[in-house]
Amino acid sequence: MNSTEPEALAWSVDSCTIERSMAILGEKWTVVVLREIFSGIRRFDDMRVRTHIPRQVLTNRLAMLVENGVLRREPYQEPGARVRHEYRLTPKGFDLYPVLIAVAAWGDRHLADPEGPPLRYEHRDCGDEVSVRVVCEGDHEIGDYREVLPRPGPGARRR
Repeated sequence: MNSTEPEALAWSVDSCTIERSMAILGEKWTVVVLREIFSGIRRFDDMRVRTHIPRQVLTNRLAMLVENGVLRREPYQEPGARVRHEYRLTPKGFDLYPVLIAVAAWGDRHLADPEGPPLRYEHRDCGDEVSVRVVCEGDHEIGDYREVLPRPGPGARRR
């Protein structure tokens, strides 16, 4: 590697967890489905009506999220109807909440209508708005993201 090339070029990205995460989350409708689930919309027909996701796309996204352990299917039955399923977050799914809140905050800052964002996330106990912050292990809040340096981790492999 010559001195003008970024150090990152020396490392393989074959085991990149960002790439693996985006293989699950990287499609628009997947994040919309998660927004609905986090909002308490758990049933297929309710999601379809609210989001206008085509039936087959919604079926595929829900199946993929179940297959990847983000959601689990829970049976329910309305009186006189067949058994159906609603979708619930698994612990792996709940771990995505900060990601969803961060994406929403970015959208609120850069893409919201003039009257403001359509959705707030607030703390159930006190009602204050929830935000995601970047903090190092030394408990220093990072305000300028140029201060964050990607470095090879324990699973990194040289190219």
